[in-house]
Amino acid sequence: MNPLSPAAWAEELGDRLKQARLNANITQAELAKRAGVSRKIVLNAEKGQAQLENFIALLVALDLTDQLKNFLPPQPISPLQLRKLQGKQRVRASGGRGQGDDKSEEPSVW
Repeated sequence: MNPLSPAAWAEELGDRLKQARLNANITQAELAKRAGVSRKIVLNAEKGQAQLENFIALLVALDLTDQLKNFLPPQPISPLQLRKLQGKQRVRASGGRGQGDDKSEEPSVW
């Protein structure tokens, strides 16, 4: 199977956006009004030529924001990256250097 190019993916997302709009029985003009964008932006988005922020505004207007969670779910931190973030782990306790009981020590004679 040949992976889609970025342009092909954009066109596919535009087609899906258009189908969602048609399923909701909303005109391009009505969707533009709900999203707070121009009708031309809706037209371009349906062709796969939209800026990300405008595309998301259209998804919000179509009440499809739940789809965004599935589109790119949160990514867990890899074990290697987690290890780097933790830094070096201490292996030994430092002991009580300089923190002894002052009462038991005899005063220094000069």
